[in-house]
Amino acid sequence: MSAREELVRRLRGTVLPAVATPMDAAGVVDAGVLRGYAERIAAEPVGGVAVWAHTGRGLYLSERDRRRVLAVWREVVDGPLVAGVGVPRAAGAVGLADAVEATVAMAVAAAEGGADAVMVYPLAQLDGDDDAAVELHERVAAVSGLPVVGFFLHGEAGGYPYPPRLVERLLALPSAVGVKLATLDRAMACQDAIGAARPSGRLVITGEDRMFGPSLMWGADTALVGIAAARVPLTSAVLDAWRAADHERFVRASARLDRFAEVTFRAPIEGYVQRMLWAAVWEGLVPEEAAHDPYGPALPEGERRAVVDCLEALAKEPAQDRAGA
Repeated sequence: MSAREELVRRLRGTVLPAVATPMDAAGVVDAGVLRGYAERIAAEPVGGVAVWAHTGRGLYLSERDRRRVLAVWREVVDGPLVAGVGVPRAAGAVGLADAVEATVAMAVAAAEGGADAVMVYPLAQLDGDDDAAVELHERVAAVSGLPVVGFFLHGEAGGYPYPPRLVERLLALPSAVGVKLATLDRAMACQDAIGAARPSGRLVITGEDRMFGPSLMWGADTALVGIAAARVPLTSAVLDAWRAADHERFVRASARLDRFAEVTFRAPIEGYVQRMLWAAVWEGLVPEEAAHDPYGPALPEGERRAVVDCLEALAKEPAQDRAGA
């Protein structure tokens, strides 16, 4: 069994939190808090962890901080680490060649730091050029030596929609582990992408925080989601119930997760990172001083109150409803 096949086997049916990066208001990463946070997440029912992802602001961190973040997670987590690689949407003015080189260099750094695979962000410069997108994934895999995860990211968070044919081509690559779908609120695009991905036998990874339950019903088999940065049990309860064909429990767990997603994944969507950090503070995962997202929009205090109110309401529900979550 190849390394790629083994990774597919290990990750299928599991939750990979797209973890946050504890930092202060100036963007200084708190390594001590990060280690404590990593230990708490690693103790949860996760199949692996996604670092340098959107939730962790991986594309905005300095190279030094990215390496430090990866090193901490590698020391703490026994399971697979998937590292996001690419360039920020704000770097859209960067030429294609430079964007490709930066993506490849980041993948090499991920391999050197002990990552098990890389998730390749969609480069804005490639929108509409499927051949170049395939070539990017091939080059990343060849130079880094790591398996790759495709990333269909659409909406305010950046990226562009992958047509079904591109999903098929990416998953036909020998290095492909699977594809993550984050269409955000585009149900038909999500369904079409899942339909294109399933025949490959690779991982069909939901990143649909607002369509989590439906995406599983449509055929996704694994999860890599930002909502698990603070609420792993709430997320894994839905996936576990679906895989066990316990539909009554699945409906209850989905309803709970949807309530939390409604107050965290909303406009402006880039604010979800800060909302998840607020949730992490409430959960006791990170302290207040390390729960800042300097790269997202400023949010009114009322939004924090909505997040906390939701968490408190979920915590007060009967034990039957909270089972597994």
